[in-house]
Amino acid sequence: MNLSNLRPAEGSAHSDNFRRGRGHGSGNGKTAGKGHKGQKARSGAPRIGFEGGQMPLYRRLPKRGFTNINSKHIVAIGLGTLERFENGSEVTVETLLQAGVIKNARDGVKIIGGGELTKKLNVKVQAYSAGAKAKIEELGGTAEEA
Repeated sequence: MNLSNLRPAEGSAHSDNFRRGRGHGSGNGKTAGKGHKGQKARSGAPRIGFEGGQMPLYRRLPKRGFTNINSKHIVAIGLGTLERFENGSEVTVETLLQAGVIKNARDGVKIIGGGELTKKLNVKVQAYSAGAKAKIEELGGTAEEA
């Protein structure tokens, strides 16, 4: 082993939480990591996005629309994907997650009428399309809203 082979321990994190400008012995004295002279070396350096008085990019681009903070992100699942469950089993958001049908439930799950279903299932999710609910109940299953 020699100095060129040294590496931090596996999984260790390097902290950026050390005091700058506290003398040569600290390893970060004198210019304190800011280099020599220039605007960025001084206190009161410009904010992020400042372009030297030129109209900055975030003001040059047009603003369109808005983001509705009350919107819900509903995960839609076709009826055909429920075919993987056993006949007579109960389908909930938890069982959908375990089976890998969905990765994230977000604000809810909705069953829509795409695909064919041939099994009787008891489904408990947040929402259903009218066609999907009719097909589930037609086969003798139940479609309850959780």
